[in-house]
Amino acid sequence: YTATRAPFFLCGRTMAVLEADRPAAEGVDQKEVTTSSSDSASTWSMTLMTWLLWPLICTLPLCLTWGETAYRSVFPQSWYDEVPVTPTLSSYGIADPRTVKPLGLILGLLAVVVGQFFMIWYHYLRRCIMLGNVKRVQPQIRDYLFAEGLKTHLSNPEGFVLLGGYLIGSWMLGWMPSSYYSFAGGINWKHVAVQLLLQDMIQCFMHLGEHKISTWVYQNSHKPHHRFTNPRLFDAFDGSLV
Repeated sequence: YTATRAPFFLCGRTMAVLEADRPAAEGVDQKEVTTSSSDSASTWSMTLMTWLLWPLICTLPLCLTWGETAYRSVFPQSWYDEVPVTPTLSSYGIADPRTVKPLGLILGLLAVVVGQFFMIWYHYLRRCIMLGNVKRVQPQIRDYLFAEGLKTHLSNPEGFVLLGGYLIGSWMLGWMPSSYYSFAGGINWKHVAVQLLLQDMIQCFMHLGEHKISTWVYQNSHKPHHRFTNPRLFDAFDGSLV
């Protein structure tokens, strides 16, 4: 137990010392920020790791769609459908969960777990200055143990509980588009790009609405988010259940 926590403890304390010694963003002497050859190499290594982070996050779907049909050699054919399926809804507007194949849902949730693993590992290396020097955005120092931040992140209900519950419910009740229940076709990168743009636009208008719809909505739903004036990565899912 002690050996497991030691790297996290040392990483947190090391970052506190390094950040305390690092000059603030404003009024920095140019001599102190002159880039050396070693700093340049560190910058390139960090850039490379940043670019590799995205394909690592997508490891599971990329592997299962290799050649568009790699999943066939992993799962029995009875576990999935290659033809788009529209679940039959009852008079209550829901499908019988026993008739919906959950493999796509399970792989989607597992892909999130894999993505979180690589994201957290990258953040750990970066926070410990193992990928080169980092440039502070906020002048204030926020000291915390990595283990505490990780525990807070994974136990936050707004992230995994709400999103996971929504995805499980909408999938198993047959509310997803028929194409979601099909394994055929591999990854359509054009659709992925459009989905990212659409999601970003929806998020933008939702954020605007939380500010402008009414004072009640802002105070009870969005205002807690603004208490983070010096956020850390582990604050990403910290918000209101409302």
